[in-house]
Amino acid sequence: MNNKGILTVVSGFSGAGKGTVMKKLMENYDNYALSISMTTRAPRTGETHGKEYFFSTREEFEQKIEAGQLLEYACYCDNYYGTPREYVEEQLAAGKDVILEIEIQGALKIKQQCPDCLLLFVTPPSAKELEKRLVGRGTETMEVISKRLSRATEESEGIEAYDYIVINDDLEACVKELHSIVQNAHNTVERRAEFIKEIREELKQFSKGAK
Repeated sequence: MNNKGILTVVSGFSGAGKGTVMKKLMENYDNYALSISMTTRAPRTGETHGKEYFFSTREEFEQKIEAGQLLEYACYCDNYYGTPREYVEEQLAAGKDVILEIEIQGALKIKQQCPDCLLLFVTPPSAKELEKRLVGRGTETMEVISKRLSRATEESEGIEAYDYIVINDDLEACVKELHSIVQNAHNTVERRAEFIKEIREELKQFSKGAK
């Protein structure tokens, strides 16, 4: 049996509840590892190196870019953010299914680097529900919410690049569905190549004995 984990990239509109879904997934199942991003920004109060982020200097980060040690990276507000290749590969080799929560552009970069990764897009059941959730958070002005909805319109154009859509209407049902998709992916023909090879060899031995 192939014990290598699957890299799953989760994206979705702001307000879709990705963070809540990821937290619940980690609580309910123990075979997942959340990918930890690397950043050059300073740690905020309560943040720990290796937990929320891998914190690095700009020089260290740029060295990793040059060495091809990041699966993807971007620069926001003069700070780098990226996904360390080594951490992801270590977790996958240990049999963990690695979850990477990232926006669409980053997800497509990951797909180029890791063609066998799984792309999941989390969305509310409707645009009206998305607006309701953004307003309900009560943390942003209507101007900011309007910008987020506009951004969601742009992001919706990239959904076809994903393998599955997961509708986050009921949290528990959404988490179960996401878990089922990842676990079922372990049994795709491409990922069970070693098993197929083994059973073919065994069958050939039966054929030889029948002659």
